[in-house]
Amino acid sequence: MSFQSDGSVYPRFAAARVEQALADTRVVLLAGPRQAGKTTLAQALAGDARAYQTLDNATTLAAARSDPTGFVRNLDRAVIDEIQRAPDLLLAIKESIDADPRPGRFLLTGSANLMTLPRVADSLAGRMEAIRLLPLAQSEMADTAPPDVLARAFRGEPPVADRVLIGTALVEAVLSGGYPEALARKS
Repeated sequence: MSFQSDGSVYPRFAAARVEQALADTRVVLLAGPRQAGKTTLAQALAGDARAYQTLDNATTLAAARSDPTGFVRNLDRAVIDEIQRAPDLLLAIKESIDADPRPGRFLLTGSANLMTLPRVADSLAGRMEAIRLLPLAQSEMADTAPPDVLARAFRGEPPVADRVLIGTALVEAVLSGGYPEALARKS
């Protein structure tokens, strides 16, 4: 979910995948490039049911870095935004979820290259599902059904386009891209 120029939120197809992962996996990582909507989606999914901690906050970051185990100790179900800022939290999260293996304990957000850090891959192997969130898809911006190109291909059916962009409309769609701020620009 990312904000539109009028303040409303774009629906994100990844939301259903994140909710499904939280139902059966202890830790879910929402990873992707900056400004793709990870924080907005995580906050929307957190609602009132999960504590929300952002490591963009200097005080929160300092607490997480100085005492990772203490930081995680009192979190039952939580969103930790920008986890790459305090990678030592991952071992504390591992300890917490090994002691309490209920699914959906932690929803983490982080940059796209977070999974390349050895301590991330090693510490939460088998305990975490990573879901990649990319900038907005054309069908998310148009609020249409997710594309079913692969499903149709496996059924031996040709692809179907709900709308076809050609000429100026195609150029505008490509140039505007999928980042909410760029979409809000007038020209």
